[in-house]
Amino acid sequence: MSDPGVSGRVALVTGGSRGIGRAISEQLAASGARVAVNYRSDHDSAAATVEAIEAAGGVAAAFAADVSVDAEVERLVREVTGELGPVDLLVNNAGIFDYGGHRETTAELWRRTIDVNLTSAFLVSWAVKDGMIERGYGRIVNVASIAALRPRPNSIAYAASKAGMIGLTRSLAEAVAADGVRVNAIAPGLVKTDILADVDQSVLDELVEATPMKRIGRPEDIAGVVVFLLGDDSNFMTGQTLVASGGRVTLP
Repeated sequence: MSDPGVSGRVALVTGGSRGIGRAISEQLAASGARVAVNYRSDHDSAAATVEAIEAAGGVAAAFAADVSVDAEVERLVREVTGELGPVDLLVNNAGIFDYGGHRETTAELWRRTIDVNLTSAFLVSWAVKDGMIERGYGRIVNVASIAALRPRPNSIAYAASKAGMIGLTRSLAEAVAADGVRVNAIAPGLVKTDILADVDQSVLDELVEATPMKRIGRPEDIAGVVVFLLGDDSNFMTGQTLVASGGRVTLP
């Protein structure tokens, strides 16, 4: 694999032990980054991700933290910096998804979804951005969703949280652009992860039929775009949201 420009950099991937997060962690490590794999509670998956990276010749370490909690984020960044070095590349990937209509969208579900999906991105970005500014180098990628771009009446809190990720991306990108820090987002479509385990096959079939490429995305499809946004080939891009949905959603 050719070097996309992340070799030797320290990368922190929140929710980095499974699904899209694991694929991002593995691709970053294969490209020469030293990867901090964050997880909340699934130690076994995090350990398996680190083991796979190391077996392939990469460098990684697992770090437990609930990134929706201020104190845990502070500890996480302190531990990552102490073991791997200051964070150069940040991927805000941690997230949860709940499926249900407006009657099932309680205040508790709303707060939990916003905290995990959006507030976590704010907390971790704020924990590392000042160091990036001081060094004159930093790359942040926020993992949003096409749910942020189209009405989603059965996932209102999720859609709102992901739309917030895009708003955060645009505003923070402009605020720190002159300091050598780039901030971009990716909006994935349907991707084969654990989230789909409880979705009826008939629903999946309908979604695939509505996708011009006629397939569900793979975590590796998303990881490749993320590494591009973190690397040198996207050096003149900031504040952007790239859609990776097999053509199901397109932007003008």
